[in-house]
Amino acid sequence: MNTPYYLIDEAALRRNLEILRGVRERTGCKILLAQKAFSMFAVYPIIAEYLDGATASGLFEARLAAEELQGENHVFSAAYRAEDIPELARLCDHVVFNSCAQLRAYAPQVLAAGKQAGLRINPECSTQEGHAIYDPCGEKSRLGVTRAQFDPEVLPLLSGLHFHTLCEQDSDALETTLDAVEARFGEFFPGLRWLNFGGGHHITRPGYDIPRLERCIDRIQQRYGLQVYLEPGEAVALNAGVLRCTVLDIVENGGKIAILDTSAACHMPDVLEVPYRPPVYRGGEPGKKAFTYLLTGRSCLAGDVIGEYSFDVALGAGEQVVFEDMALYTMVKTNTFNGMPLPLIAIRRADGTDEVVRMFGYEEFKRRLS
Repeated sequence: MNTPYYLIDEAALRRNLEILRGVRERTGCKILLAQKAFSMFAVYPIIAEYLDGATASGLFEARLAAEELQGENHVFSAAYRAEDIPELARLCDHVVFNSCAQLRAYAPQVLAAGKQAGLRINPECSTQEGHAIYDPCGEKSRLGVTRAQFDPEVLPLLSGLHFHTLCEQDSDALETTLDAVEARFGEFFPGLRWLNFGGGHHITRPGYDIPRLERCIDRIQQRYGLQVYLEPGEAVALNAGVLRCTVLDIVENGGKIAILDTSAACHMPDVLEVPYRPPVYRGGEPGKKAFTYLLTGRSCLAGDVIGEYSFDVALGAGEQVVFEDMALYTMVKTNTFNGMPLPLIAIRRADGTDEVVRMFGYEEFKRRLS
């Protein structure tokens, strides 16, 4: 296969899903795929074997789940367009609103379709360190209704409440958050049907405290009789894919700089947005191995830089570099800035064979323009 390409490992994906299924079976909670992190629908039939369905961030993701993944279909958006509500009410089992105003305006249509309405809450309990861009409990957050803004008069419209405050965190952060949720909103739990813990749970990461997570789930389900939902995205595909690329040239300016046939800006935007330093196969920290290079993309953006890594052998044009943990927030965020071709998408099947799922060409670039 020509680089660059994403390669998803079916065996690694199934290992993650087995862990999630174990949590479901031991607690009775329901787990949904958060498509905002991973929307490779070619593997949705595999995911459907293990999880209860999917959650969407808007109409298009909701349609994708309805078309490609069996099970429950949930949606949350910071704000909905009025014209999207009828189709969302048709496609989705739960429609979660971000304000009491939108809940009042659109929940009647959802209920009339025989579906359930929810409301996202903000427990005002920040457990983030160094991820302000991903902190829904930060100052002036637009995500979720605070206790001061919560109007108990909307309760007859509600089947459940939803909170999402975590980002790549362990269950101790969930436990802290749950204390705040109960303190601020626990009085409204009677009469509800479910509580959605959102995403950000790094359940499949080595060392994650699964017993603590399960105690948190049991605490809510047993104390209040509510159905608990989890919406992990990263945990589903954590360490289940790579981005393989090729060195095009080596230049020097204060050190050796490798220009690759990929791009941080186009193919792994979180490298610039978070910023995030992806692991590299057989790569180490600068200076730890014999040869150190600054790995960069080939776009015209001066800051299209992935990071500095060292290797046991020298890199040259034609050598391949493999970025690990590249299933998440990559394919869903790619763009064609500079006319950059999109990486093809492939899967390594359980029997070890590689299968190309999708190739992209000039047509995808042109179709997005006018």
